[in-house]
Amino acid sequence: MFETELAQIAERIRAILAEHGIPAPESIDWSPIPFSGTWGVATNFFRVAAAEARAGKAPQGMKVPQRAQQIAALVAEALGTPEGFQKVEAVRGYLNLYFDPAAYAQHVLEVAFRQQQRFGSLAPRGQRVLVEYSQPNTHKAFHVGHLRNVILGESVCRILEAAGYDVVRANYIGDIGLHVIKWLWNYINYHHGEAPPAEGKIRWMGDLYAEAVKRLEANPDLEAEVRALFARWDARDPEIVALWEKTRQWSMEGFDEVYERLGVHFDRVYFESEVEDPGKELVEEMIAKGIATDERPDGPVVVHLDELLGLKKETYRSYVVLRSDGTSLYATKDLPLAILKFQEYPDLARSIYVIDVRQSLYMQQIFKTLEIMGYPWADKLYHLAYEVVNLPGNVTMSSREGTVVLLEDLMREAAARARAVVEEKNPALDDTTKDAVADAVGMGAIKYTMLARENTKIVTFDWERALDFNGVAAPYIQYAHVRANSILRKAGEAPADVLAPAHTLHPAEVELISQLAQLPEAVRRAAEDFKPLHIANQAYEIARAFNDFYNQCPVLNAEAEEVVAFRLRLVAAAKYALAAALRLLAIDAPERM
Repeated sequence: MFETELAQIAERIRAILAEHGIPAPESIDWSPIPFSGTWGVATNFFRVAAAEARAGKAPQGMKVPQRAQQIAALVAEALGTPEGFQKVEAVRGYLNLYFDPAAYAQHVLEVAFRQQQRFGSLAPRGQRVLVEYSQPNTHKAFHVGHLRNVILGESVCRILEAAGYDVVRANYIGDIGLHVIKWLWNYINYHHGEAPPAEGKIRWMGDLYAEAVKRLEANPDLEAEVRALFARWDARDPEIVALWEKTRQWSMEGFDEVYERLGVHFDRVYFESEVEDPGKELVEEMIAKGIATDERPDGPVVVHLDELLGLKKETYRSYVVLRSDGTSLYATKDLPLAILKFQEYPDLARSIYVIDVRQSLYMQQIFKTLEIMGYPWADKLYHLAYEVVNLPGNVTMSSREGTVVLLEDLMREAAARARAVVEEKNPALDDTTKDAVADAVGMGAIKYTMLARENTKIVTFDWERALDFNGVAAPYIQYAHVRANSILRKAGEAPADVLAPAHTLHPAEVELISQLAQLPEAVRRAAEDFKPLHIANQAYEIARAFNDFYNQCPVLNAEAEEVVAFRLRLVAAAKYALAAALRLLAIDAPERM
């Protein structure tokens, strides 16, 4: 929140240390001081004192804690009281700087008013990152199990953008493989000439896949027909390729409907089919270089990583990069895909893969193989792992078994449940507004449930918690935004400038200002850790602080005009912060509820 001011003070501290011949650290780290009448930040000089001692420059016989306090006192005296601060003190090796409360409050509001819907955003970094997420398979259902991936990926992209990165959103579509061949086999034999309905393409495609699986399980002899069809595909039979292209497009149209509903777009869409042939060529290169072992025709092509690295303890193990019959696997395509990304975006600072936690070993194998192959960017690859979503009753979703909740069904139920709550809370709204609010609240409930939990923790969906207007849930945060908007609407005009408080701040005002000030730090941490959880938590804390303020501090009916003026601006700042935090979670912030 005060990066510029603290950076200037840090430079002054480094200059003061240099003037006294004390080794200056590369950076000065600040931490907030718990509020006790005013806001403050602190830094300590223990590292400086220790470095000085190691260099043999410390005063004879003085221990590190004593020297740290001596340095802190020296800096405090030389620094004086910078503008915007109330007090500077040295305590037990720490340098404590206390802000002037009025100046601090005004500054927080000024930043909120300047950034508005982008409140919390950090300065541009001049770095590009690519995030690959969603990765659905064509010819299959798009269910709630896929939903956490796309919701997590989109939120991470928004957070990285807010943290100053240039973000490339990438999708990797599984448009080939045995599942596609099974679908095509079922279509050719039992549904030839049919087309999906105008609405519900994904459901129809998923039903045909589940039907194919059941037919083949009921009669294993039919697998021979599937293998024959796979051979025709592998030979690029024009008839099969044409049917594949046509039916793949049906899936893509269904996916686009899902992405539009979720507020998601992609800058680059990769297909497995475009990296399959380059992958087979790459495997041959790996064999020639001794990285892969060719065990064909009796066995597959294998990369024995632990053996290559001379590891005695089982670490990366071995994995297959090509089947014995020459057909491809995931690895055949994931290796050239990683290369293609850096060919298209050579300046990537990071290439992030949002992929199920169960693929962790596999991702390590891919990354390590690329490192062995000598690609200098291999250390820029990062696996953002996430756990599965379970249905109530701990049922894991499976396209094969049909135990899936389709996204369209989940969204429909979310909207219906949210509509009932909106009807109860505000029956005076017109039907069009009720529908729009129900959609925003329902989708917000789904997304917040996925994001307000550690990425690597299993999510079991629960409607009562997801739609809780009084708990840690999206509707609670959205309703705080609506309350803020209601106050500003009643005030008539949005405040045009920012004022410092001319009154003694109420504890609820102090808490709200404190929570607003923490949003930029939450953005920084969320971007650093790839954890929307930090934003979800901070959004809730801001909503909680605003609701306390709403209940304890009159705004329009405050005792003095200057109090009304300041509190109106504080309400507007809270509204900006809530909208900004919700936007980072890809959740709508309704004006009415």
